[in-house]
Amino acid sequence: MQQKTEIITRFAPSPTGFLHIGGARTALFNYLFARKTGGRFKLRIEDTDRERSTTEAVNAILGGMRWLGLEWDGDAVSQHARADRHREVVDSLVASGHAFRCYCTPEEVEKLREEAFAEGRALRSPWRDGGGTPPDDRRFTVRFRAGDSDVTLNDAVQGDVRWAAKEFDDLILLRADGNPTYNLAVVVDDHDMGVTHIIRGDDHLVNGGRQAQLYDALGWDRPVFAHIPLIHGPDGKKLSKRHGALGVEAYRDMGYLPEGLRNYLARLGWSHGDQELFSDAELIEAFSLDGLNKAPSRLDFDKMAFVNHHHMKLADDARLLDLLMARLAGHDGIVPADTARPRLQAAMGSLKERSKTLAEMETQAYFLLRHRPFTPDEAVSKHLSAEALDRLSRLRERLATHNDWTPEAIGEALKGFAEAEGVGFGKIGQPLRAAMTGGAPAPDMGLVLALLGREESLARLDDRLRA
Repeated sequence: MQQKTEIITRFAPSPTGFLHIGGARTALFNYLFARKTGGRFKLRIEDTDRERSTTEAVNAILGGMRWLGLEWDGDAVSQHARADRHREVVDSLVASGHAFRCYCTPEEVEKLREEAFAEGRALRSPWRDGGGTPPDDRRFTVRFRAGDSDVTLNDAVQGDVRWAAKEFDDLILLRADGNPTYNLAVVVDDHDMGVTHIIRGDDHLVNGGRQAQLYDALGWDRPVFAHIPLIHGPDGKKLSKRHGALGVEAYRDMGYLPEGLRNYLARLGWSHGDQELFSDAELIEAFSLDGLNKAPSRLDFDKMAFVNHHHMKLADDARLLDLLMARLAGHDGIVPADTARPRLQAAMGSLKERSKTLAEMETQAYFLLRHRPFTPDEAVSKHLSAEALDRLSRLRERLATHNDWTPEAIGEALKGFAEAEGVGFGKIGQPLRAAMTGGAPAPDMGLVLALLGREESLARLDDRLRA
């Protein structure tokens, strides 16, 4: 019986910047497909552009991958370190007649390109069939001899894509300085790494056609290509930094959880019925190339927040507490960590329900953390009139003797006080909220006082009454 081929996917970013959101989605799709099939997911750093490739960018990509939870199998491969192997393959292509040395100067190439464009065809080098005696003093490139037959790529997303032979140049494989070009290096590396499936953006679709010719010339099996439409901005146009084309660390800093971002990105260009919310196990189980869409997807921050809120509610309280404390470190005007932590721990259930991101959780938690005495925000100070303060003084006396300090019992006590005063609850709740929170977002007052505790609640009332 024939042995089943192991599925091997890869993610191959260029280290010229951060791991942007589109790249993260590409990595995620390759990761999910490998994990679904019990295969391997590999990482290759395409660092052949030595001027633009930086160690900082490599570290940013690796860090972004790890934060997103996309652990790769084996060591990350450096494409630059494999240049000798790339040149070796080029030599074999020259020996087989599929490649040739081209001695055209840049000026000659430009003229040839203009002529080809005018004739509606791609560039053909005069050196592809000999071209005369090579100049002694001129450097050369090595070009691939483009074929005379149309090129067809069977794509798992786009279907059969066909190009006329005249659309492809005699592609440069080695530059005049001896360095390999992108398309050559990618083919060699993917072959040597055993890559069976390549899932990437459809901006590489034409490269897929070029690379298919190289696979055929080398006698290597083509991998399965799956070219996915790029992510568009909320306005349906090309994704920009203003509309979300940011590194994953920016989404981390905005307070998204990695599992929330994984879930959201998976649904950008892939579908599984109408299901929107997935655990990691569900994503791996459901993922297939058949679910990839041909239509571009749009970044939707409301949907991203909705998905992240789902995962916030499922997240472990202790983990969220640690993440929140890390975000609060160094903030001015809040209580010390040893005071903040127990308050936040007690409030975590409420905070998770009210927060779509960790950034929102910071905002929702601020009322618990204000260092007293504090001055209420201008917008709520209007509720602290002399009459309101007199009423708060009487409320303070009643609360000081109140024994059941649970949200429900405190809520009932506040309603009873309003009835005894003969006023609507707003006359109690608004000044009390100003005294307790200073205007920061907060839940209902029974829960606010319960979370702050008796001692802190009475102390905040005293601060306002003495101000």
